[in-house]
Amino acid sequence: MNGLGQVGAAKQFVGKTVLVTGAASGIGRGAALAFGSQGANVVLADIAQEAGEAVAAQIRAEGGQAIFQRADVANAHDVEALVATAVREFGRLDCAFNNAGIEEEYERLADSDEALFDRMMGINVKGVWLCMKHELRQMLAQGGGTIVNTASVAGLMGAPKHAIYAASKHAVVGLTKSAAAEYGKKNIRINSVCPGVIRTPMLERALERDPKWEASLIGLHPIGRLGEVDDVVNAVLWLCSDASGFVTGHQLAVDGAMTIV
Repeated sequence: MNGLGQVGAAKQFVGKTVLVTGAASGIGRGAALAFGSQGANVVLADIAQEAGEAVAAQIRAEGGQAIFQRADVANAHDVEALVATAVREFGRLDCAFNNAGIEEEYERLADSDEALFDRMMGINVKGVWLCMKHELRQMLAQGGGTIVNTASVAGLMGAPKHAIYAASKHAVVGLTKSAAAEYGKKNIRINSVCPGVIRTPMLERALERDPKWEASLIGLHPIGRLGEVDDVVNAVLWLCSDASGFVTGHQLAVDGAMTIV
């Protein structure tokens, strides 16, 4: 699956400008391709320049509009420049999918690493905060917009051996709720998507090292399977679309019922 055309035949984002961070692979890549197929002008950002440029090139090859800009979301200058590029190239910023993040932890809290804590908070929390800060300024100036942040099921529940990651995603949920309350009357909707275990290239590499792990991961999801990139992409596109016009401050779990058991 690649996220293309999964939410219906109508091109519902024609003329709209969409920013996607973490767009070089996985969920971000799928979202960028899907927005492109739906007629959006897509601005892609990632630290992986070659892969990000390849995604932008694929969107253009399929008839869409896309540009890539390398950006570290934990760097204020990079984020400000990224939003400025979107506005300079396409005139406005209608939707933002703040997806960039890391998950590099498998330790009990007492054994966790300070450097990892700083890195994870810098990317997962400060990165989302910086993106929202500059996106909101533009959306306020133009009269509205939509923002979707990537949180996680770990932002809705405890995550043993992933305490730092869970803390960072709980923070994303807090940022989402607070900003939604602040800007709801300004025609700006802000939500988060909370994926369960999704079959991304990163997960596939992990399963290659330990194929038996897949069965235990599937067992966490009452639906009986792992999530696919398109499962999350379809949720993101819906949250960015007019179809979700009365939805803001919501944490949409795309988790195969993982959080209810």
